[in-house]
Amino acid sequence: MRQSLPGTIAARGMCLGRARLVQPSRYAVDNRPLGEDEVEAELDRLHLALETARQELRDLRTKLHGALAREVNEFIDAHTLLLDDPELLRGLDDMIRIGHYRAGAALKKQRDRIAAVFEAMDDPYLRSRREDVDQVINRVISALQRQTSAEERKLAARVGEILVADTIAPGDMAHLAGHGLLGVVASSGSPYSHSAILARSLDLPMLVGTRDALSSIHDDDLILLDAEQGEAIVHPTAQDLARYRAWQREAAQEGRRLAKLANAPSRTRDGIDVRLLANAESAADVAMARARGADGVGLYRTEFLFLRHKGLPSEEEQFVAYRDLVIGMGGLPVTIRTLDLGADKADAAGIALRGEDNPALGVRGVRLSLRHPAVFTTQIRAILRAACYGPMRVLVPMITQPDEIIAVRTLFKLARQELKQEGVDLPEKLPLGAMIEVPAAAINVRALLEHADFLAIGTNDLAQYVLAADRGNDALENVYNPLNPALLRLICHVISAGRRVRKPVSLCGEIGGDVNFTALLLALGLCEFSMHPSQLLLVRDRLGELDHGTLRRMAPKLIRAHTHEQVEALLASIDASLATVPA
Repeated sequence: MRQSLPGTIAARGMCLGRARLVQPSRYAVDNRPLGEDEVEAELDRLHLALETARQELRDLRTKLHGALAREVNEFIDAHTLLLDDPELLRGLDDMIRIGHYRAGAALKKQRDRIAAVFEAMDDPYLRSRREDVDQVINRVISALQRQTSAEERKLAARVGEILVADTIAPGDMAHLAGHGLLGVVASSGSPYSHSAILARSLDLPMLVGTRDALSSIHDDDLILLDAEQGEAIVHPTAQDLARYRAWQREAAQEGRRLAKLANAPSRTRDGIDVRLLANAESAADVAMARARGADGVGLYRTEFLFLRHKGLPSEEEQFVAYRDLVIGMGGLPVTIRTLDLGADKADAAGIALRGEDNPALGVRGVRLSLRHPAVFTTQIRAILRAACYGPMRVLVPMITQPDEIIAVRTLFKLARQELKQEGVDLPEKLPLGAMIEVPAAAINVRALLEHADFLAIGTNDLAQYVLAADRGNDALENVYNPLNPALLRLICHVISAGRRVRKPVSLCGEIGGDVNFTALLLALGLCEFSMHPSQLLLVRDRLGELDHGTLRRMAPKLIRAHTHEQVEALLASIDASLATVPA
């Protein structure tokens, strides 16, 4: 009998396949206290399990090749860092040595304690990091129980299926995708999790929060995973299958049409050129940006170089990475964001603060960099050296007040003087910009523009800070809305301020690559979008449908709107009016 199970779309697409059910592992935890003479042996058991988990991640890395390896290595590195986290390891050892916990009980207690910390966080992206902790500790528990290897072989042995599970680790997803996995239905999880991000990158349809999946679906059930409408259909009907076949035809036709836009200009219907830049953090992102005709890199995240190291990367390592980025873009401009550690990103070297009560509002971004001037100067020197290989500008995250951008500019000046004394070739000028993601920076943007050469609006954080609303909280769905007039007025204020002094303003938040917001952002005056390279063709296609002049004339009405519903109605009227104009 047909059954429809609703879920939250984590990665769009559709697929048809047999269900592969993976029930959450159930471990019998031995809560008996250890005897004093058992402590050292139990510590040895724990450390062996930890090393087994590390080896499994190393083995997983060697199984992946090419683009797939580049996509997933970041997530494997994140899990490896967790396994080497000094606080986690020290806490486990202390529970065994002092509390006389057995290894399994200590792991479970640590998992529950850390999970509670993440659950209390306001930011949904930070809260979704709980999944990484669960996956890492479950891997260790599984190693302790000697179950993981057999389960991974069983998973890898069957292909052409849709995985139905409570959650899936990114590394396991990448491995299974390489063996023919069609899609994922998860009973828990977040669209902001590492697994969801990877699924989107792999074009693997995925639903999360499909609550009844594990109880309603059985092994080998036929499933139509519809991650366009947000449902998993068990035992689909002939009508469902006809809809799926129609979607396949349309998707193939659309893919061929969009591919032709790779070398097309990014231009509105009435001939206004718009710059489309790419957000990047890996060589694969750079390659995709070039292939899809990006006008440059609008945001390069340097912190991932720090997350992949046991300690701090040297100046030479950073220089090589930044130089290769610039060379890889073949003369197109590159925007490098300085170190944005803190909040959810804790490096193995330990410069990011741990245990902050509210890390999203804590010592992160430029605040952290200025607390560690020696580390920051090393990065600045590497950036200055790499800037000789092509056009580059530097973006500083989490700016709140002019003093911070002044301090960063001073450090660049000192580093430039040192490098000149060493006889290093340097660019004549290196533009320095401020990321606008703090409400105070947006409100006081004119003061910042006296010291910044350009601006980049980070709408992900800006929206949450302005609206004081968690975008992952269903109860606040009507509060967290990027169409909120207060947020739109701030964005418009920043864009207008930049235009007034003829300094570039880009937008690199999530809405920059969402075609549902392209018309709105054009109306507000934005001419420089930065997005994940996978979205470039979609946004370029949308630009060609829009009339810039009509949109700009609508801007006053949009800004004067009182509610997001009024904004939605205005945008709907714009679409309707544009649809009546012949191409």
